[in-house]
Amino acid sequence: MDFGLVLQTDPPAAQVISLMKRAERNGFRYGWTFDSAVLWQEPFVIYSQILANTRRLTVGPMVTNPGTRTWEVTASTFATLNDMYGNRTVCGIGRGDSAMRVAGRKPNTLARLGEAIGVIRDLAEGREADVDGQRLRLPWVKDGQLPVWMAAYGPKALALAGEKADGFILQLADPFLTEWMVKAVRKAAADAGRDPEAITICVAAPAYVGDDLAHAREQCRWFGGMVGNHVADLVSRYGEHSGLVPESLTAYIKQRQGYDYSHHGRADNPDTTFVPDDIVDRFCLLGPPRAHIDKLKALRELGVDQFAVYAMHDAREAVIDAYGEQIIPALR
Repeated sequence: MDFGLVLQTDPPAAQVISLMKRAERNGFRYGWTFDSAVLWQEPFVIYSQILANTRRLTVGPMVTNPGTRTWEVTASTFATLNDMYGNRTVCGIGRGDSAMRVAGRKPNTLARLGEAIGVIRDLAEGREADVDGQRLRLPWVKDGQLPVWMAAYGPKALALAGEKADGFILQLADPFLTEWMVKAVRKAAADAGRDPEAITICVAAPAYVGDDLAHAREQCRWFGGMVGNHVADLVSRYGEHSGLVPESLTAYIKQRQGYDYSHHGRADNPDTTFVPDDIVDRFCLLGPPRAHIDKLKALRELGVDQFAVYAMHDAREAVIDAYGEQIIPALR
């Protein structure tokens, strides 16, 4: 199992770079960041410095979207980083939540997302692609490689990930839901004539190491609110009791009133009081190292290839070190 570190690009950027260097020293192989231009600093600028200050780390957004940049610009940016640092990027992509909504736009359609996955990958790897009716190619790309991993929750999005993406990003660490979603992605891949085992499975969630569970829950409750945004979209699209989405995923948002993106992804988010303790426990990894190891082994048995640690809490360095010293060695 591989491990990644997920950060917001809050200033100063030097701190983001320092934490990524710390992660690499502790055995993490991936460095991810949020991508929301209004809320945080531009991640691709920071990726260049992360890559320059590490040797093996693969970096990318968790996640970008097809709407805030034109597709040829996104592809060219990845291809430039790969040319400079040796194919050490990955494109995590989704419909767009905070990046689109904060700018007053709706998230992208799945049709647009599916088209973008192929176009961005083709252009970044040096192939010709159709962009808004225009055939384009980046003539300077040599031996480029860009895996594109898609974030998804709902049945249609899971099917698209299986049909189009190189990897699947699931932003929660509940074993029951992970099993259900991984099966859906792999079935869609098989139905599309692809090798379902070739799709990389990445689970991303907050991790907090320690014995004070009450404090850990308060530091990670924000995550249930972030996931709740996507769940609310699913309920509005499919209905609360449609049978297309497990009720164990949708039931907890009944008390959700609203969401202010100025607090998005932050431990002190006041809009996540509706998230109950059991959801925090199910969606996150909390407790002493043994509890993390046991849950990660269960996820690995379900086919999870990477666990990406969201580190938006008051113990970022301690969690990175605990994973490097005790947890990552037990899973490798």
